[in-house]
Amino acid sequence: MIKIENLHKKFGKTPILMGLDLSIKQSGIFAILGPNGSGKTTLIKCILGMIVPNKGTIAINGGLIKNKWKYRQEIEYLPQIANFPSNLKVRELIRMIKDLRQKPSDEERLIERFELEPFLDKKLAILSGGTKQKVNIVIAFMFDTPLIILDEPTTGLDPVALIKLKELIQIEKQKGKTILVSSHIMQFVEEIADEIVYLLEGKIYFKGSIAALKEKTQQTNVEHAIAAIAKPVSHV
Repeated sequence: MIKIENLHKKFGKTPILMGLDLSIKQSGIFAILGPNGSGKTTLIKCILGMIVPNKGTIAINGGLIKNKWKYRQEIEYLPQIANFPSNLKVRELIRMIKDLRQKPSDEERLIERFELEPFLDKKLAILSGGTKQKVNIVIAFMFDTPLIILDEPTTGLDPVALIKLKELIQIEKQKGKTILVSSHIMQFVEEIADEIVYLLEGKIYFKGSIAALKEKTQQTNVEHAIAAIAKPVSHV
């Protein structure tokens, strides 16, 4: 699904990604983790073509993405902060996204799942943060694409909505989709992820299953395992 080789990215003189290599197979849930400044968001934006790397290659489904854009039609993206025009109503926003994408959509099922019917004719400006995030989730999942990228998808969600999100992610996985998730909530990661990809100082420091991570660090949960695996580098 995704193959990245020798990826480098600098902003000014500051290196963010340094020779990063990563292969992600088709189907499964992959958590992209790392401390602030580790390169998580930069990596995601390179995959999306929003940032052009200084060096290296990214291939999706066997095709290099450099100087191309059509591959993005097969990706859905939930950004950490989605800024849509605040004067739009929820219904208008969904319609606008559908008009832009020109693909079959399944928003009604998602609107019902997250109980958004009462908010369809309300402007985004007056919605709570949690309700806005539900709208963003609907937009991210309403098209049928093989790759879904979710950057901090749990932000603002109440416990009921969080359960529904986790169920939705599993449903999409069962369809054979590849889902990349970036999150600081380790309990959420532990519940949904098939593999952990841990970035540190612009490189892949660990890639493998949660069980392998726990075995490597001799820890019983992901939160403590992540803290343990970062210690050797942080003390250099």
